[in-house]
Amino acid sequence: MRKLLHEKVFSMLDNSSLREEDDAAVLSASGKGELVFTTDSFVVQPLFFPGGDIGHLAVCGTVNDIAMMGGVPEALSLAFIIESGLPLEIFEKIIESIKQTAEKAGAKIVTGDTKVVEKGQADKIYINTSGIGWKSGQAPTGWRDVRPGDAVIISGTIGHHGVAVLAARNELPFVTELKSDAAPVNKTVEKLLEKVPKIRWLRDPTRGGVAAALNELAEQTNLEIELDEAAIPVAEDVRGAAEILGLDPLYLANEGRFIVVCPPEKAGEVIQLIKEENPEIKPAKIGTVKPADSRGRVALSTNYGSSRIIDMPSGEQLPRIC
Repeated sequence: MRKLLHEKVFSMLDNSSLREEDDAAVLSASGKGELVFTTDSFVVQPLFFPGGDIGHLAVCGTVNDIAMMGGVPEALSLAFIIESGLPLEIFEKIIESIKQTAEKAGAKIVTGDTKVVEKGQADKIYINTSGIGWKSGQAPTGWRDVRPGDAVIISGTIGHHGVAVLAARNELPFVTELKSDAAPVNKTVEKLLEKVPKIRWLRDPTRGGVAAALNELAEQTNLEIELDEAAIPVAEDVRGAAEILGLDPLYLANEGRFIVVCPPEKAGEVIQLIKEENPEIKPAKIGTVKPADSRGRVALSTNYGSSRIIDMPSGEQLPRIC
């Protein structure tokens, strides 16, 4: 997918915003400061899973991408591609979920589109969104400002969304119900940027998880990111499910978590603020940025005293995760 994007999409549609390879673009709007704009599509299967559904996920994914750029979400567009025969009650549940999640995030659905296709031409329903927000006074300075010594922080336990969707899709009989972490994080991020200046970089580790997000950062900065396995927060139910399924939590999708890179002296403030906003999700410093010998990479210091490279995922562990 990355090869396709670089060789076709980015090269054909080349502009300064695309070259940044971020999840949302920062645009100048005359007289109103900087506008943050993003777009996304959602094809998750099943439509409903413990902790969320496709509508909830669509709003969370869109407002979180805006938040990662220091934007305050304001308005969303919403487009549906619906397969003929979708029960009306399912559609109504999805709409209600979208409404509740957008209200929680403080964003409005202001425009949209609906198309219906023949039975067999889609899988019940797909959703496309776009979102805009105004960039706040404080914002992450960007990957170009990341320095050796910077702290790498995750906002909470990882892997919930990936295992919850997989368990729901295959009706796996786990002892405890695995729930997705899908949630809008924009209000927490807004407070973080306001109260803790000098945040370098933010990213929500969705498809490909923490591993993919940090590999992208390492590639951009040509620095090494050293992770401490013992420090990475993984809930016991997620860890157990991942072991049974042969999955690595670092590669599992998250829809209500974000990564922070900040100066080391700010790490304690970042963790404390996230704890105050979300006492149950267990933020932690999980690594440090270091100089790289030749090219950027992500390395993991294991619980056994060894080290291994965390590569960019070459395939999708779980297709249609979002």
